Amino acid sequence: MAPNTESIELETNNSFNPRIRSSHPQRDGGAEMEREATDETDVQGQSFSSLPPVDRGKDAYLFLAAAFWMELLVWGFPFAYGVFQSYYMSHPPFSSHPANISVIGTSAMGIMYMSSPAIFPVLQRYPQTKRPAIALGLVTMCLSLGLSSLCNTVGGLIATQGVLYAIGGTLAYNPVILGVDEWFVRRKGRAFGAMWAGTGLGGVIIPLLLQSLLTKYGFRNTLRIWAVVLFASTVPLTLFLKSRIPTSRTMHRRTLNLSFLRTPTFLLLQTGNILEGLGYFIPSIYLPTYALTIGASASLSTLPVVLFNVTSVFGCVLMGLIIDRWHVSTCILISTLGSTLSIFLLWGFSSRIPTLLVFSAVYGLFAGCWSSTYPGVVRAVKSSMPGVDTDVDGMMVLATLGVGRGIGNLVSGPVSEALVKGGRMGGYAGYGGTYGPLVVFTGVSAFCGGIGVLGWRSGRM
Repeated sequence: MAPNTESIELETNNSFNPRIRSSHPQRDGGAEMEREATDETDVQGQSFSSLPPVDRGKDAYLFLAAAFWMELLVWGFPFAYGVFQSYYMSHPPFSSHPANISVIGTSAMGIMYMSSPAIFPVLQRYPQTKRPAIALGLVTMCLSLGLSSLCNTVGGLIATQGVLYAIGGTLAYNPVILGVDEWFVRRKGRAFGAMWAGTGLGGVIIPLLLQSLLTKYGFRNTLRIWAVVLFASTVPLTLFLKSRIPTSRTMHRRTLNLSFLRTPTFLLLQTGNILEGLGYFIPSIYLPTYALTIGASASLSTLPVVLFNVTSVFGCVLMGLIIDRWHVSTCILISTLGSTLSIFLLWGFSSRIPTLLVFSAVYGLFAGCWSSTYPGVVRAVKSSMPGVDTDVDGMMVLATLGVGRGIGNLVSGPVSEALVKGGRMGGYAGYGGTYGPLVVFTGVSAFCGGIGVLGWRSGRM
């Protein structure tokens, strides 16, 4: 009997398929029974009943816990770059030539966001490379931190702390994303929301640790210490980051279908995703320096970023819960309204630290959950393609959304520097200072991110 690769592929790579995973929770029981029935299929005399179940069980939740901590460690460092930026701009040897310092952080995050479409097909075609890729990525990240500690120029930091770190993060992180898609089907939104909350928690813990280390030991020893911490913390996680289905059973070659790129639904939602990303990263980069300008001490200047990341943890988890139940346009509307109003009404009028802290908390809650809408975007795109959705890999849709996020991230670095150098705006508090153009740009970007709601109103989704 020939291997039943179609049913296996359907379960592992097309679990975003709305015909398998119903958008109505009350109907999902039948879909789950179908998937469990698939596990019973005999393949060359071997039973699949021994496979761990999806959406539940010890193995699934151990994988999710390891994925959460991998997210925290891999993404938490570049998301805490604002602490390094503040240090680099005020300490030699970089303070005398501060141009492009913001590019270090944006290049790291931008490359990591944009790499998935290139690496996903390779990992899916050769799944035996997933765990070696994680190991190689961890070594590369640690190497990048060690090399960046030797740098004396901003260009050197861009190449090491920016680009090389991003390469390592790409190799270590993308296999984990594919694993979450394999282990969770019915509760996919919750799983991704829980994992992505790791970035927020990392943004709480890591800036405080880095600030303390930078104050005591300087940037060179701080980077070396963090390289050791990163290696020691991530190596044990690899024991739990294993595939649900053995490699020999997941080998399946398929034609890469990118037809979703031409659908109105995807184009509309991706446009909003890019526009939102243009301004999303700006507060986390500039909040420490902005806090200093309105009277915060050096030790308190990181508190806005910490609050932003604390509330983004809750935002990601909550959005992960509701994206499995509500239409994606509703979730985007919630995120858009909350983040836009917080920027214009709170950051723009923040002349004192308490107001800035309130902004950081509200903005983190509503803007920090944006990526948790992605599972809903994938479902909306696939459901807009009746008759062909089984040929479209939901993970490639997810990867392409990451590219849009990365474009916004990369562009936001030079744009934000130009806006800060562009001069003051007339007005009160944040609007009247050097950061006035930055506040307005970030607010407009957040508002334009809600363009996807128009698709729902026009009946396109």
